[in-house]
Amino acid sequence: MRHFLNTFDWTREELQTMVDEGRRLKESPYGDALEGKTVALLFLNNSLRTRTSFDVGARQLGGHAVVLSPSGGMWPLEFEEGAVMLDDAEEHVKEAAKVLSRYCDLIGIRAFPKFETWEEDRKDTILHAFATHADVPVINMETITHPCQELAHVMALQERLGTLDGKRYLLTWSYHPKPLNTAVANSALMIAAKFGMNVTLLCPTEEFLLDDRYMNIATRDAGAHGGSVSVTHDIEAGYDGADIVYAKSWGALPFFGRWEEEKPIRDKHQDFIVDSHKMAMTNDAVVSHCLPMRRNVIMTDEVFDGPGCIAYDEAENRLHVQKAIMTTLIDQ
Repeated sequence: MRHFLNTFDWTREELQTMVDEGRRLKESPYGDALEGKTVALLFLNNSLRTRTSFDVGARQLGGHAVVLSPSGGMWPLEFEEGAVMLDDAEEHVKEAAKVLSRYCDLIGIRAFPKFETWEEDRKDTILHAFATHADVPVINMETITHPCQELAHVMALQERLGTLDGKRYLLTWSYHPKPLNTAVANSALMIAAKFGMNVTLLCPTEEFLLDDRYMNIATRDAGAHGGSVSVTHDIEAGYDGADIVYAKSWGALPFFGRWEEEKPIRDKHQDFIVDSHKMAMTNDAVVSHCLPMRRNVIMTDEVFDGPGCIAYDEAENRLHVQKAIMTTLIDQ
C-alpha cells in the first residue's frame, strides 16, 4: 500500500501519469472510479481550494467525502508515542487512524506547522503518524509540503508551455506582513527540479533559504533530469530570462518561532513584489501563485490579472489532479 505524502516518494514517470490522468479528467470530469468509496478529509487548518476540490472531486467520481475538523466537533488528538494523556487530547492518533480506516477508503490530512520549533515541525509528525497507523492510503493535503499543489502547478505549466525540460524557472520569495509556512516553496522547488527545469531560488538573504532536505532533494533530482538549482539574492539576476515565475512568501527558518526578530528583516524587502517592471526582464514568462494571495503585496493587480498569469488554471487543476491521485491510490 502506497501513500501520497510527498512527490519525492514517486518517480517523475509516475507523477506524469497522474498529471496525464488529471488532464483526461479535466476533459471528462464524471465517472464511477470512486463508486462506493469514501474519503475522510481531516482539516486541522483552514482551507478553501483543498476542501472544496477534494469534496467535489470525490463526488464527481461517484464517491463520498467526510470532512472532519476540531472546530466541527472532532475530539482533540494526541500524536506523541507513549504520551500520558492528561492534557486536552481525548483520543490518540492510533485509534483515530484505525477507526477511520474501517470506515473509509482514503484519508486526507491537512496540518500546518505549529511555528514554534522547526526541528520539531520538520518531522511532519501528524502526517506520518496517520500514515503509520492507518490501514488505508493517506494523502498529504498540505503539511510542511504541498504535493497536490505541485501536480496542479505542473499540469498548468504543461498546458501553457508544453515540455518543461530546460525551462528557466524562478521561485521568488515575496513580501508578506506575516511569516508563512514554507510548504509551497519546498514543493515548487522540488517539482520544478524533478521535471528537468533550471531552477533559481530568489530570496532576500541567506536566512530565507529553504530547509537543506528540500534543497538537497531538488539538487539531486535536477541533476538526474538534466536541470539545475541555483540561489540568488539579486532580483535582476533572478528574473533575467526566466520562462516561469512562481511567487510565494515564506518565513525565515533561523527565526522560526521568533517572528518579531524576523520582522525588521522582512520589512526591508517589500521591493520583492512581483510587478510589471520585473516581469519585463523575463522571457515573456508565465507567472503563478498557489493562492490565497494578498494583492499588491505579493503581486500587483496588473501582473495577476494579466494574460501571463496561470494562477486560476493552477487552482482549477487541483480538482483534476486530486481525482487522479485518489483513483491511483484506490486502484493499487
